[in-house]
Amino acid sequence: MKKGDLSPVLVNIGFGNVVASAKVVAIVTPGSAPMKRLREEAKKAGRLIDATEGRRTRSIIVTDSNHIILSAIQAETITQRFLEGKEDLAGEEE
Repeated sequence: MKKGDLSPVLVNIGFGNVVASAKVVAIVTPGSAPMKRLREEAKKAGRLIDATEGRRTRSIIVTDSNHIILSAIQAETITQRFLEGKEDLAGEEE
């Protein structure tokens, strides 16, 4: 990516699904009661995006538009992919 290029950095969240890294606020694990409540509230409000392809939810991604994305990939793995994307951007700007 060239300096001044405004195209979004897309990060793979599993099964060919991607998310724009600039829109992500948090990546959390789904086990706690508050995360389960967040998931249910998003489902009722029509803001839930299920990208698990029928598999077990291993991470929840919260976006700046208050959408909740479910992924079957571990939160640590997705976080690593985000960090790799930032490193790639830093290397290309130099």
